[in-house]
Amino acid sequence: MQNNNNNNINASEANLHAIDYWQVVKNRYGMIILTFLLVLLTAAVITYVMPKMYESKVVVQINPFGQKSVTLGVGDSGRMMMTRQFLQTEFAIIKSDETLKKVDDQLKLSRRWGMSERQTLGVLSGIVNTRQERGTDLIEISVRHGKREDVKLIADQVARSYGQRRTDTLDKRRLDSINEYKNKRRIQEDKVEDHRTRLYALSKKLRIPYHGKESRFYEGRSADANESDRATQAYEEAKRTKDQLESFVNSLNGLSDEDLMVTLIASGRPESAVIKADYEQLSSLKQNKNVALSGGLGPKHRTITSIDVSIREIQERLSRSVINVRKKLAEDLVVFNQNVEKLRVDTDKERGDLMLSADQKTRFGKVREDYEREQDILDAIKQAEFTETLGEGLEREPLVFHENARTPEVEEYVSPNWTLNMALGAVAGLIFGVGIAFALEFMDTSVKSLEDVEKYLQVPVLAVVPRDVGVLHKQAGASPDAEAYRILRTNIEFNRKNPDDNAITVVSGGAGEGKSTTLVNLSYICAQGGYSTLMIDADLRRPRLHTFFDINNTVGLTNYLTTDLMLEDVILQTPVDNLFFMPSGILPADAAGILNSRRMSEMVQDVKQRFDLVLIDSPPILGVSDASVLASEVDLTMIVVQHRKLPRNMLMRVKQAVENVGGTVLGVVLNNVDVRSDSQYQYYTSYYTYYAPSEIDREKTSANAVEATERKVVESVSTDDNDLY
Repeated sequence: MQNNNNNNINASEANLHAIDYWQVVKNRYGMIILTFLLVLLTAAVITYVMPKMYESKVVVQINPFGQKSVTLGVGDSGRMMMTRQFLQTEFAIIKSDETLKKVDDQLKLSRRWGMSERQTLGVLSGIVNTRQERGTDLIEISVRHGKREDVKLIADQVARSYGQRRTDTLDKRRLDSINEYKNKRRIQEDKVEDHRTRLYALSKKLRIPYHGKESRFYEGRSADANESDRATQAYEEAKRTKDQLESFVNSLNGLSDEDLMVTLIASGRPESAVIKADYEQLSSLKQNKNVALSGGLGPKHRTITSIDVSIREIQERLSRSVINVRKKLAEDLVVFNQNVEKLRVDTDKERGDLMLSADQKTRFGKVREDYEREQDILDAIKQAEFTETLGEGLEREPLVFHENARTPEVEEYVSPNWTLNMALGAVAGLIFGVGIAFALEFMDTSVKSLEDVEKYLQVPVLAVVPRDVGVLHKQAGASPDAEAYRILRTNIEFNRKNPDDNAITVVSGGAGEGKSTTLVNLSYICAQGGYSTLMIDADLRRPRLHTFFDINNTVGLTNYLTTDLMLEDVILQTPVDNLFFMPSGILPADAAGILNSRRMSEMVQDVKQRFDLVLIDSPPILGVSDASVLASEVDLTMIVVQHRKLPRNMLMRVKQAVENVGGTVLGVVLNNVDVRSDSQYQYYTSYYTYYAPSEIDREKTSANAVEATERKVVESVSTDDNDLY
């Protein structure tokens, strides 16, 4: 069970890694597409400016060295197998300097191209290519060059120059062979003459005539030789018979009479005839006795006594027979030994009589064989010389042309290959794009996930706000974007430890992270939820809150802090129920000094008593000291972080800046998140599409909003501003 759980966990981790990789591609698809297009455009430009190359080819068949026919005994003695090594060797010869020099000499390429011979050979070596057509003995010689008129001439001349080199090589080889055969023939003729002289001298001395190679005088045998052979054969046969008898006698030594009789009967020798009948009769009597005894007769019975008498008589007779057989075999062995010795003496005598004649004949035969062997060698050399001389006009054609070179048309260029280059450019662009995307993702230290915030800042993420969220109070109907701020409102309620901590400043690390928009929309949602909410624009550097409500910014916070104005003079009612606004007022010279005053502290305490929630907008905390002053004055600080913008170490400095002045970080709002591309936020913000109101609901809500707005305008005109409090 535990193994299954581990397997499931590993599978989940693998899926998460795959999702992360896909997420990187989705987040940086713009960079991938841009890189893809740039590489593809570069490939197109390079392909366009590349010079056009034309190709012409010759298809030939290489014939190995040999002859055309077998007439007069001349055959394909020189033919070899078309091995891979053979073809590779021929390919090297085709592209060798010697072959290419012939091409240059015939076509005058060095003069036409304005190059030296070495430069021309280098160009030819680069443009001439060879290959074997698959499954055949055909080879293709191709030439690729920018001048289409030249490729045909060069391809054709390369093949012909190579063929001429093969012809020259064959002629030289044949001439060398003929000269070598002539030298060998002269040497062999001298040897044959020397052996002939010795042979005829011995023939005259021994008076043995020699009539040529076909005369085989020694194949006929004399009568003496035949007699000697018969004596030798008789001796060998007698010796073989004696050895067999001696082996049989030795096998009987040491055997008992009973075993000897059994062995002798089994051998079938003539001596066993005397014993066999008595031995069989003895076996029959013993069997009858056993039958009688088993039938109930006693040992003293007359029948049993009679059988015992017969058995003793036969046993005595068999004992005498065994003695006689042993004696006879020993006597026969002596006789055979004497006979073999006599035959050996006779055979040696016959061999001695023939020894002199055989020695003479052997000596003559040896001289004759030496002469005939040397004569055969001379005949073979003459035949080979004749074959080489006769084959001078029968050599194979060095090359057989199966496809001749032709001049390609203008549009038949083979390079550049637009399809291949663009395909490679597309693949390379995609690879480079994805590689750059992952490299940028690896080097990007900005906040990418909720885990990054909680890991590095050690504070909770209060809400995830989708990208391109507008100002909620200006949108008609129920916007699905409002749900993000309802989550934010709920998390603020549950994350502040003290319900009286209702003064919150909203800060960010840098400009443009959506801090002011977040404050306005949060205020709107809180007011809708029944909270008496006050917005204070304390960004005395670049105030923006008044632009969301089209309110004049001339009187506000700075006027209250520097004059004796009452709060009722600087707090304005917005068109939204329960939502009030204090503009920034005129911009002071020393914003930090004004905010860091007793009157500011007293004002914060005063508005906390009057409103359920006080939200204060501040400038970026890393740019100026105003935000730090505000963080020290209010109860809580909420940090707005734009997704994938500031590095993590900058965000840690934001939190540290708040804590250094004694402020308390409530949490982080992760703003401007592309929830459609960042799949890790899709579940967190699933309300974005699931809870989106239908078109009918939007129309009803819009009509109700218009009616409520008209009613509020009428009431606002008839109500005095001081009655707001």
